[in-house]
Amino acid sequence: MIAHLGMYDRPETAAANDKLWAEIRKHLSGGPDELTRGADFWQVWKSPDLLLSQTCGCPYRTRLYGEVELVGTPDYGLPGCEPGYYNSVFVARQEDAGQPISAFGGRRFAYNESLSQSGWAAPMVHLHDRSILPGALVETGGHRLSAEAVAEGRADFASLDALTWELIREHDAFAAGLCEIERTEPTPTLPYITALGRDTGELFTAIETAIRELDAETKACLHLKGLVQFTPSDYLAVPTPPGPVLTEQRIRAAELT
Repeated sequence: MIAHLGMYDRPETAAANDKLWAEIRKHLSGGPDELTRGADFWQVWKSPDLLLSQTCGCPYRTRLYGEVELVGTPDYGLPGCEPGYYNSVFVARQEDAGQPISAFGGRRFAYNESLSQSGWAAPMVHLHDRSILPGALVETGGHRLSAEAVAEGRADFASLDALTWELIREHDAFAAGLCEIERTEPTPTLPYITALGRDTGELFTAIETAIRELDAETKACLHLKGLVQFTPSDYLAVPTPPGPVLTEQRIRAAELT
């Protein structure tokens, strides 16, 4: 069986994630002794041996719905968000502090990947609704890498998962050179999933109990407040915008007008 909590796993949170899994496992009838690390996320998510992982809302609604079971959704107590919700934070360099989001039309936008809710889908919907089109797209492969691209001047703005932004501000020195511009509308945050046919009730109860019983330091490190229950329709209702290829075409067309 596979247990995998890789979405917010970084050196500073690894021990806390290990403690969380150990607590969850105590309340299950079985499970691996250790978390899986270093594996391909898609192989983990689609494995019939998956006991527990965390995915993003965009991969869930576009590719994983019907292939995995939804277990529950963590609450990270994020500002401006109801329990179990999160949003995207547009960040830029400090020299652009105070600029409205409209000032970034025509500028270089860094994103982690096209199937990211917070890095691509939410910001593209937000920008489109305000008739704002970037001037170039910079794919980075990760939220932290997007933030670094902005800090280093390889991009002008980026959209980060709100919890990732909190962790970057806590642990990365380059965050001092960045500022927050605006936030998107909240959507359900990254859900826990398991393979089809597994007992989601047992898992939900185990995770809920584990969070409640974790020590305060570990919960604070992971920003964990609790666990909530969403339905698949809550995730499926979130809009999916055109991807980078079509957006690049719009950018090129705009350059010709």
